[in-house]
Amino acid sequence: MNKIILATTALIIGYSGSIRAQKNDQISLEDIWKNYSYSPKYVSGLTSMNDGLHYTTLESSKKGTFVVKYQYSTGAAVDTLIKPGELKYDDKPIRINEYSFSADEKKMLIATNQESIYRHSSKADYFVIDLTSKKLQKLAEGNKQLYASFSPAADKVAFVRDNNLFFVDLKTMNETAVSTDGEYNKIINGASDWVYEEELVLVQAFEWSNDGGQLAYYKFDESNVKQFNMAMYGSLYPTDYEFKYPKAGEENSTVSIHVYHLDNSKTVDVELNKPYEYITAMHWTKTANQLALLCSNRHQNELDINIANTETGKVKTAFTETSTTYIEMPFFIQFMDDQKSFVVLSERDGFNHLYQHFLNGSKAKQITKGDFDVTELYGIDTKNKKIYFQSAEVSPMERHVYSISLNGKDKKKLTAKAGTNNATFSNSYDYFINYHTDANHPYYITLNTNNGKVKRVLEDNKTLNDKLDQLAIAPKEFFSFETSQGVSLNAWMIKPANFDPSKKYPVFLTIYGGPGSQTVTDSWGSSNYFWHQMLAQQGYIVVSVDNRGTGARGAEFKKCTYKQLGKLEVEDQIEAAKYFASLPYIDADRIGVQGWSYGGFMSSNLLLKGADEFKMAIAVAPVTNWRFYDSIYTERYMQTPQENPEGYDDNSPINHVEKLEGKYLLIHGTADDNVHFQNTAEMTTALINANKQFDQFAYPNKNHGIYGGNTRFFLYTQMTNFIKENL
Repeated sequence: MNKIILATTALIIGYSGSIRAQKNDQISLEDIWKNYSYSPKYVSGLTSMNDGLHYTTLESSKKGTFVVKYQYSTGAAVDTLIKPGELKYDDKPIRINEYSFSADEKKMLIATNQESIYRHSSKADYFVIDLTSKKLQKLAEGNKQLYASFSPAADKVAFVRDNNLFFVDLKTMNETAVSTDGEYNKIINGASDWVYEEELVLVQAFEWSNDGGQLAYYKFDESNVKQFNMAMYGSLYPTDYEFKYPKAGEENSTVSIHVYHLDNSKTVDVELNKPYEYITAMHWTKTANQLALLCSNRHQNELDINIANTETGKVKTAFTETSTTYIEMPFFIQFMDDQKSFVVLSERDGFNHLYQHFLNGSKAKQITKGDFDVTELYGIDTKNKKIYFQSAEVSPMERHVYSISLNGKDKKKLTAKAGTNNATFSNSYDYFINYHTDANHPYYITLNTNNGKVKRVLEDNKTLNDKLDQLAIAPKEFFSFETSQGVSLNAWMIKPANFDPSKKYPVFLTIYGGPGSQTVTDSWGSSNYFWHQMLAQQGYIVVSVDNRGTGARGAEFKKCTYKQLGKLEVEDQIEAAKYFASLPYIDADRIGVQGWSYGGFMSSNLLLKGADEFKMAIAVAPVTNWRFYDSIYTERYMQTPQENPEGYDDNSPINHVEKLEGKYLLIHGTADDNVHFQNTAEMTTALINANKQFDQFAYPNKNHGIYGGNTRFFLYTQMTNFIKENL
């Protein structure tokens, strides 16, 4: 058995004020998941207007939904663009689900009767309203539409219906079909297939050119992608939901790019200069008839930025990004107004940083530098040559907002409060709304000027903070420890409010652990924060640890798990359990773990490979064999199962069921389109064949999120009872 080095560094952060443990109020599952007594207030749905001085919000009343215009600087309402109950069609009120402005802000697209499809996609009935005349027009008849989008001149709207791309001339309301070969589970035009949506966050797969004269769009040929079926229950005979899902090593959609020219109704096919597995994104450049395409090989370790001439369809490569492991997708790029350069995010120097590249072949310029990761790019103020971004420079567990000049000088930290800061900038970059949380406090939302000065407080969540002060809870404590391999791991711990160091407590480990993820951040944990505090009130110490492979600590720390998902991560978490067991106030015989999705993969592996350390595990919607998961995600980190069979098999929990000793609860939704119920079904079979007793529960017709109605309350009651009975 490896020796654990008990070198611990206290990093108690994200907490200020007196410990709330002096209070007596207890948390209940009903308060968390039924009454939603601890839901923080939030500021959402803000749409910045062109002038950067105003924004709009979607609001509702008993009379209906409406859109209000506000002033950033004062927060005062200056206009009501759509009044409550104003929108009616066939004398029936229209409820606004979403809205978007035309470029000149004189018209608005209204989505109503919206239906969710997958994680990011939805379809709806769309209406166009002229904000001056208040004239309302229904965009199209027939089935619902997807991704309706104004042309730059606001004289046309493009959309997808029944797997084909269309546009409507708003002057005549005549509809034109850009494509006609769309067919369910075969050909998709202008929208993405399942795996592109889930793993590349590509949903709307068409874009208007800057002058509105062309429509560039994706065509997905799914003909050879294998079909996945899910039974949907609720009727006498269950129905099958069928969709195309490429698993690791299996055939993907064939993807091509086409450009429709409105002036002559001709379509130009883009001719890529070499075969690619994925076209991960497309962007119109600032130059006429130039379309940028981000194209990747199947391993996702080589990515070309290709510039297509949309008149001829010919392509030339402007830049190539390579990696010895993988390139994170989606890959960020933004073209500058100078029409000569673009900015990308790259890990090429070992950390994620901003670079400016030049179309004339000049040497790239690194904009941000240092041993930290840029974690989000908010935008580029091209007028003032300034970039706004978020990074983990202060600590991998914190996030702050920064500005920097395009030349890499004058970097300025714009946020002061320790914890996690996330910004939404106005179109002019004069203002940003900062969403701050820390591990023990919910959202504190402010309006800031672009130099970081707080203009006013939008939401302080005083009511929830007052409730927190009445609860018998203790703050999250952050710390690090070193493993026997010399790896420093970050962690947090919640102790019972009446913690007595002379006693011994059971440990409940909550886990995720997937590539680039983090659970150990100084940020608000939402409903799970209260669940963990409730468990602490009942005598458990709740902990979480970020293993190797997680994010914000550079490429080497993140990418060391390449081609062996579940090996180093599990080793680290087993050592974490040994470290906790060595503490004088921990009951070494009572350590349990719970995780969801990748976390379920991890919790399953820990109970099996770490049978000597873990007494129980709960796995919710777990991957049990990476051969069952999708191509883009899995192969990015593992290559294909044909190329790397040992990497797939050695660390998949389904191949270690004979090691089960502790108590195991396996939970899954039967309509999980992401991590299929197949993972649980096959794991169940393997456990039965190994004659290993366990508990398993299925949630009919529930997807990967397992929610809706009473579902979450039932689920967390079930998990809580299992913990109390077995830990």
